[in-house]
Parts: sequence; structure tokens; C-alpha cells
Amino acid sequence: MKGFSPLASLNFVHPPQISKKFGRVGQKFSGFEKKLKLKFKNKDFLVQAFCHRSYLNENPKFYLGNNERLEFLGDAVLELIVTEYLYQKYPKKSEGELTNWRAALVNAKMLSGIAKGFGFNDFLLLSRGEAKEMGKARQYILANTFESFIGGLYLDQGYKVCQQFIEKYLIKEKLTHIIEAELFKDAKSRFQEEAQERTGITPAYKVLKERGPDHAKHFTIGVFLKEKLIAEGGGFSKQEAEEDAAKNALEIKSW
Repeated sequence: MKGFSPLASLNFVHPPQISKKFGRVGQKFSGFEKKLKLKFKNKDFLVQAFCHRSYLNENPKFYLGNNERLEFLGDAVLELIVTEYLYQKYPKKSEGELTNWRAALVNAKMLSGIAKGFGFNDFLLLSRGEAKEMGKARQYILANTFESFIGGLYLDQGYKVCQQFIEKYLIKEKLTHIIEAELFKDAKSRFQEEAQERTGITPAYKVLKERGPDHAKHFTIGVFLKEKLIAEGGGFSKQEAEEDAAKNALEIKSW
């Protein structure tokens, strides 16, 4: 049935309420709501969406839990809305093309960029140590928080409001550029295509450095054309580091 959405058929919208403990922490979100032109009925959903697990380590008596369950829900809502939009809008596109477009829309870099643009950084509830980290780790926190926010918005306002928000600020803002610039192609694929076409060489990737404990190991990987190091990249998995290296190589080569 056209326009049918499984999640949309579920009534998870909660009645208007504000926790008695909303207090000082929650009050600062009022301006945030105005900026987004939204008004949460249950403010706890909004506050909890920004509550990182590290914050609770330093504030164990905080009245809300961390945002991970909301992130789990928001991830599903976000993916469904993007999938439904692409399916309805592009009936002649293949499953593979639509999958690539969706992946480009909902990846960590894209979501963290939108979150940063909305000023999410100013509202994150983090530990003192985590608050100092502004690199890759912050990018993931912002992306996860965006998903948590969508989860909270869905519980509070329902599917339709989430759909309107995501289409306005994510899909219609970013999709055209993704398609025109072929950003749906991952950097490794793009660099390999360019390298083979321009030089006849297939890029090779090598681990240059590893640091950190096993559960949070960080990799530095170099991408080579024959024996020449073109660029380095970093990430918390080899795949992520290779992708980062390829992206940097494309920039260095101006390909």
C-alpha cells in the first residue's frame, strides 16, 4: 500500500508531560526547540537523547538513563523514512543504487555534520574527559546523538513529524549533491577507479601504526601506488582507516 509504514502504524506518542526533575539541565533546551521549530510534549525524551553514558559515570544520580536505547530506535526510524522516500521517489532505480544512496545519507559523517549545524555540541551531556575530545570520537557521538534525537522525536511526536523533519533537513538538503557529486561511491572505490584509469596501478593499503587497547584500537593505514605512499588515514577499524586514507588520497591528487 502506497505510503504505508510499519512504524507509522504504531502509536507510541506520549501525552504531554514534563518531569519534575527537568530543572536546570532541561531548561537550556528551550532555545534549542525554538531553533528546530519543535516543541516536545515530554521534555525527558529530548534531554535523554543528549545523555551520553560517560555523563552518567560522573553523575550516577542523574534522573534519566543514557541515550543508547533511543539511538537504537532512532536508527531504525531514520533508515525506514529514508528508504521509503527513495523507494517512492525513484521507482526505476535498482536496489543497489538505492542502497548506496541511503548509505551516503545516513553515515556518521553526514549525520554528525547535520547535528553540528544544529548546535548539538552545545547540548551534549558528557563526562569532563569526553567533553575535551573533538576528533573522530566526537563525530560518532554527534551522529549517534542525532539518531537518539530522532528516536526521542518519534516517541514524542510520532512518525509523520519525524518524516517531515528528516525529509526537510537531511534528504532534500543533501541527496541532490550526493547524486551529482557521486558521493554515494565510497572513497576506496573512487580512488581505485581513478588510479587504474590514470596510472594503471591498483592501490594497496598497509597498516602503519596501531594504538590503544583491543576494545578501542585505533589504526593508521597508508595507501600506496606501487611503493609510493600517497596518503594516510585513521580509524577505529581497518576498514574505516582505509576509507579515510582513500579520501585523503583523492584530495591530495585532486582526483
